[in-house]
Amino acid sequence: MTLNNLLRRLDLTTLRLFVSVQEESTLTRAAARETMAVSAASKRLVDLEQALGIPLFVRHARGMKLTPAGETLLTHAKRVLLSVETIGHELAEHAQGVRGYVRMVANLSAIVEFLPEDLRAFTRLHEEVKIDLEERPSGSVVKGVLDGWADLGICSGDTDRQGLHEVTYRRDRLVLVMRDDHPLASAGRVKFKDSLDYDHVGLHADSSINNRTHLAARDAGRRLKMRIHVPGFDAVCRMAQAGMGVGVIPDGVFEAIGRPLGLTAIALSDTWATRELKIVVRDVDNLPPVSRALFDYLAPAESPSARPRT
Repeated sequence: MTLNNLLRRLDLTTLRLFVSVQEESTLTRAAARETMAVSAASKRLVDLEQALGIPLFVRHARGMKLTPAGETLLTHAKRVLLSVETIGHELAEHAQGVRGYVRMVANLSAIVEFLPEDLRAFTRLHEEVKIDLEERPSGSVVKGVLDGWADLGICSGDTDRQGLHEVTYRRDRLVLVMRDDHPLASAGRVKFKDSLDYDHVGLHADSSINNRTHLAARDAGRRLKMRIHVPGFDAVCRMAQAGMGVGVIPDGVFEAIGRPLGLTAIALSDTWATRELKIVVRDVDNLPPVSRALFDYLAPAESPSARPRT
């Protein structure tokens, strides 16, 4: 099949119908969902299968099920439809006066510690730019940039960046957070292994901090006494406040969340407790202009066109 013939057959209406048939399992319900006659819907699918030269569905009495070829097409169809939806949203933003749109993904540490002030300052300089920021574990940050659903990301420096272009964004230090009546609360500085006799409150399994603390415990020939896993730093602090155990969080998070709760932070003397956060992109020179502006602003030491932080 020629490319032009394929493009004619894979119009958006047909792709939407194809996805609807897969989700509804019957042509009748899919046609009703797409507000077209069943006969017209049936002809579209038959024409598509004939054009591709391969069946996309197995038809049986209870409905329709995708063939392996149909599964392949489904993956691409959903991606195309999502891209079209994104185009619509972004163009609508332009129509409303927003002249730029940045898709960004970052780990929880960057979002809590540094990005609120940095993004506030950036948007003051670029009032017509909208930023779509999602929180993801560092490994998912890298995947999001590699797969193209984010223009730039911020992840922990101990994450495999898989060849992405990277610059240092900020540095932070991990601390142990606990109640002020905890046995370790009077220590000025401790090694992480000194905390292994006590219960811990941990982040979710995909977090870089969770992975690093488990590795440190293993290196010490011990196991973490994990009392509970929680989804975020605020929950770590609240659980520590309730006496559930100690938690490992960045020092900036402690200042923002832990200190107001009356908790105590003890510095960790381990070398791995000093971390770098990295900005990752696929190709700096091919970033959209507004994404390049944000990249330059967040990494001024690395980017000669960066604006100073305010």
